[in-house]
Amino acid sequence: MIKYKIICKQCEKDFDSWFASSNEFEKLKRKKLITCINCDSTDVEKNLMAPKIMNNNINFKNQKEVDKIKDFKKVVKNYQNFIKKNFDYVGNNFAYEARSIHYDNKKKEKGIYGTATKKDLKELKEEGIETQVLPWIEDKNN
Repeated sequence: MIKYKIICKQCEKDFDSWFASSNEFEKLKRKKLITCINCDSTDVEKNLMAPKIMNNNINFKNQKEVDKIKDFKKVVKNYQNFIKKNFDYVGNNFAYEARSIHYDNKKKEKGIYGTATKKDLKELKEEGIETQVLPWIEDKNN
C-alpha cells in the first residue's frame, strides 16, 4: 500500500488517498476513477509529499515517544547479545542448518541463528521445524 497526497487542478483542494501501488494509481487515473473530494473533478494529480523518516535528529513533540523507541532498541540489543552468546551464527545457511539439526538428533547441542528467505521459513514450518523471526539492529562501526 502507498499513500499519496492528491491535488485537484480545478479547485486546488488537496487530500490523501491510499493505493495498492504506484501503478494502481496511474491505472485508476487513466480510467478517471479518482475524483476530487471537494468538486468531483477527475483532473487530479499526485502532489509532493514528505516521507516520514525516523532518525536520531528528529525533534519529537512527545518525549515519551523518544523514550519508547530507545527502550525498544535497548530490549532488541539485549536479545541480540543473548543470541550471539548462546547460539551459533550460520549466516545464509540457516535453512540448511535448521534441517540438519531437525533431522539428525545427534546435532541438538546448540541453537542457531542466521538469515533465511520467507520461502525458506514457510518450507521449514511445513516440515514441522519451528523458527522465529526477530527484529535485528545492525551494529554501526562507522
